[in-house]
Amino acid sequence: MNTHFDLIAIGGGSGGLAVAERAAQYGKRVAIVESRKLGGTCVNNGCVPKKIMWYAANLAHAVDDAADFGISATREITDWEKLVAGREAYISRINRYWDNYVVDSGVVRIDGTARFIDARTIEVEGRRYTADHIAIATGGRPIVPPVPGAALGITSDGFFALTAQPRNVAIIGAGYIGVEFAGVLRALGSTVTLVALEGRVLEHFDDMISDVLVGEMHKQGIATRLGFQVAGLAQTAQGIALDASDGQRLDGFDTVIWAVGRAPNTHGLDLHNAGIETRANGIVPTDEAQNTNVPGIYALGDITGRTPLTPVAIAAGRRLAARLFGDQPDSRVDYTNVPSVVFSHPPIGTVGLTEQQARERHSKVTVYKTEFTPMRHALSAHGMTTAMKLVCSGEREQVVGIHLVGDNVDEMLQGFAVAMKMGATKADLDATIPIHPVSAEELVTMKLAEPEPEPQTHHSVDSGVEWREAG
Repeated sequence: MNTHFDLIAIGGGSGGLAVAERAAQYGKRVAIVESRKLGGTCVNNGCVPKKIMWYAANLAHAVDDAADFGISATREITDWEKLVAGREAYISRINRYWDNYVVDSGVVRIDGTARFIDARTIEVEGRRYTADHIAIATGGRPIVPPVPGAALGITSDGFFALTAQPRNVAIIGAGYIGVEFAGVLRALGSTVTLVALEGRVLEHFDDMISDVLVGEMHKQGIATRLGFQVAGLAQTAQGIALDASDGQRLDGFDTVIWAVGRAPNTHGLDLHNAGIETRANGIVPTDEAQNTNVPGIYALGDITGRTPLTPVAIAAGRRLAARLFGDQPDSRVDYTNVPSVVFSHPPIGTVGLTEQQARERHSKVTVYKTEFTPMRHALSAHGMTTAMKLVCSGEREQVVGIHLVGDNVDEMLQGFAVAMKMGATKADLDATIPIHPVSAEELVTMKLAEPEPEPQTHHSVDSGVEWREAG
């Protein structure tokens, strides 16, 4: 076997598959190294299984609301075993697709774990391979803090390995993974407590999103214990206990989930043998073209510490291949205004600057907001709030931030992200004829945010006409 390649991708996740696939399309000899199933975290322990669970939770909410619409439906105990079996069968089909696609694309798959020998050589399971170009795309792994009893908790990987539904769950961490798991588990019938050191959920998001989401979580029965610094876990007669640094204790959980972030999966690669610079936390810094400090070695996706989203890793891989092999020297990812979604209950969509960030960067900022109960919940006793915010800058009121929380915002954001990427102004949105009656129409009919107290926006069930009432 010829062990020299034009490109070796280390990691068979989103970034590695993308660069390998595109390089092969350019006619290059390509290999991909992976020690586990193809697809990476997204397919196997992330986006895909999470979304299946989220859909199940949405169906549970729909059953809860059905009687209010005159539909007879009764929710029984969730058949967790059936749900997991269906989810895993779906993932297996994706795995098989990628296995076949790699072969059909002419990409050589190398099974095992890679380590660098030098800047052009890697070793996998005792065999050495060389390449003109090497792309590192090994993704991330869940963080487990080094506190006493930490092993009593599971990570997101452990969550997807559960064969039975937990009944009383503590989730440690109020980032997107924590709030997503909390919403899913509560909707499916678990008792859930969200515990976090932070003072608010999703602290890096716009304040409006955090405020609305935590209110909805409380309405659903999710308990939150914010400002709680977990110092250790302990097994007690009641279950698993969480001990705080100030002496507080929360006890009686049958499952504890660590959701405190992810770390770059670069340990064991022996990057120093190739002279590759890394930060103390394992991140491999790159420039905007994915170059590391070593010519011919590149880093993609989560290990770069830059916008850790699956579509970003895919875009980075494809553009890297185009630059290296497709005669497109300027091909690279634009990391500004990348839209993202959190599959909480209700879901969140956001792109651009938060209101606070905009006020720090621009001298003139105008904010438009609305909050309402969508028609989906017109007859429901469990109605969820929808809230929207447009952040605009300058005299032209260019849209620099869009922040949404509510039913279906995960689907509606994509088109508005395109408009924002093209430089849309508030006037451009206002000039667009709205679709009625849908929640998305609010984004093209929004009025100027009023001074405190905030106005409350209502929708007439009969006409959908907006009216405002002073707080």
